[in-house]
Amino acid sequence: MKADAYINDFLFFVVRPDESRGKDSLLCCSGVNLERFAPITKWRHGLSSSPAIRGLQIVRLGLSSLALENGATPRTFRGKECAGLAPTTETWYVDVLQIENAPESFPSEIIGYGVLGLLESIFKACRLEIILPDKLPEPGALQEFIEEQCRKFGR
Repeated sequence: MKADAYINDFLFFVVRPDESRGKDSLLCCSGVNLERFAPITKWRHGLSSSPAIRGLQIVRLGLSSLALENGATPRTFRGKECAGLAPTTETWYVDVLQIENAPESFPSEIIGYGVLGLLESIFKACRLEIILPDKLPEPGALQEFIEEQCRKFGR
């Protein structure tokens, strides 16, 4: 199984084999930059947690469900295996998910589902009607898209 990564200044999803835990085991590292999303998340969520943090937690639940549907076993994981993946020194919320018995195609599925699912969750929580691209754009193009939304809807 090969590694796959999607990284820009707003978010990252990195999926890599974790052979120390088994032949078909994956480690899924994901993160969201709380400072970069602040223009659209600040004050739009009442007293609940940040839409960016909650969005990443919701994506982890969705990925766990997707893993189970594909005969894999998801496990919440705590560790430092994802340290150093954030591309900036700003404030990041990072989540780790281990997936055992993952199908070969799973790394690319995780990336697509995770990135677009995270943005959909954040925009929905912020009550913004933003149409996401149908196909996952390159990381730089998506960063420009998010920056535009922050300028347009930022407070």
